[in-house]
Amino acid sequence: MENPPAFQRIDTDNSEVYAFEIAGHFTAADIENAYGLLDAAYEGHDKIDVLLRATGYDGFDWSALFDATTFKGKTKALHHIRRYALVGGPIWMGPMVGLIAPFTSIETRHFAAADEAKAWEWLGAKPADA
Repeated sequence: MENPPAFQRIDTDNSEVYAFEIAGHFTAADIENAYGLLDAAYEGHDKIDVLLRATGYDGFDWSALFDATTFKGKTKALHHIRRYALVGGPIWMGPMVGLIAPFTSIETRHFAAADEAKAWEWLGAKPADA
C-alpha cells in the first residue's frame, strides 16, 4: 500500500483488549476510521480496554477535533472504554494524559515506547503475533 491509513488495528490475544497504532499524520478520515473500529468493538462488549501505540505519530488535523464524529466518538468511549494505555508519542503526550485522566471515567496511563510490554501487561493482553 503506497499510503497506508494512519490508524491501524493490532490483533490481540484477549477479546476485550483492542490495540491500535498511529503512524504518520492523523486526518479527519483517520478519526472516522478509528471510531468505526471502536464502534465495532463496542458491539460485542459492554466494556473494553484499549492500547494505542503512537510511536510513529506525526500530528493531526486540528479541525477534526471539533467535528460531530469526534464528539460522538468521545462520548461513546466514555461509556465503553474501561482502561486506556497510550504508548510512546511526542514528549507532551505523557503530561497531557496526566492532566486529563482525573476528569474522565477511563483509567488512563501513558507508557514510554521502551515500556510497551508494561502497557500490555497492565491490560492483561499481548499482540496476537507475539
